[in-house]
Amino acid sequence: MFNRRWTIQDRYGYHIYLTEERWNHIIEDMNHPEMADYEAYIKDTIQTGRRKQDTLNPQKYRYSKSYTDLIEDNTHIVVIILFRFREDEQGRPEPNNYIVTAYMKEVG
Repeated sequence: MFNRRWTIQDRYGYHIYLTEERWNHIIEDMNHPEMADYEAYIKDTIQTGRRKQDTLNPQKYRYSKSYTDLIEDNTHIVVIILFRFREDEQGRPEPNNYIVTAYMKEVG
């Protein structure tokens, strides 16, 4: 089991978490190291941003929100989340909603 860095609730009432492993993946030099200073923006995007379901993978959602103070010409934070289930100790399904990645993007 991966260590959770934090868990947050989106505006639809779903609990979503970020693991240390995923955080390290996001901020790796070959991925999105610029996100290291924008962790609070990821939380805000999940809580107040727009959510869109992936057409090919219905378990995958893209949360996005525009910001005016991002680096370079970026205008949005995008967070990719998988909505899945796992078994609890009694073998019952329970939500397992986690962040896969997050990045900045220029939209416009």
